[in-house]
Amino acid sequence: METIQYEAVKVALKQDRTGFMLTVSIHPDEIPEKLIRDFVGARYQVVMVRLNGDEQPMNRGEEYGIDPVKLAAMLCKDKYFHRFLVESGEVFDLGEEPATEWLREKLLVQSRSEIRESPQKARLLLQINETYKAWKQNA
Repeated sequence: METIQYEAVKVALKQDRTGFMLTVSIHPDEIPEKLIRDFVGARYQVVMVRLNGDEQPMNRGEEYGIDPVKLAAMLCKDKYFHRFLVESGEVFDLGEEPATEWLREKLLVQSRSEIRESPQKARLLLQINETYKAWKQNA
């Protein structure tokens, strides 16, 4: 199997009755000749990786400023987060284990790694973190 690789920038996304149409911009020096020569209507298997500011592949959730799995791990190890959960009445005991269990139940995940696969769960985690940060400022 021969692959075609190039960098592109998302320009537009439209939807009609047949599905979504993604428009990308490809720099003239980047566009592969094979792509130009293929007929209109040719089908492709597409794999895309979003790049971060350092031109490196971006982990899912990095668009929020931090990998949600790392954030979840950091929160569960944070002694102040443990205190936040106890003072908020969310858990009865201080510690990483009660915090981890609470977060799994709150996000409806078995493993923190599942957070990366769900934008809704990543957003909920960020909301929890924002509430925690506000509490921490006032504590």
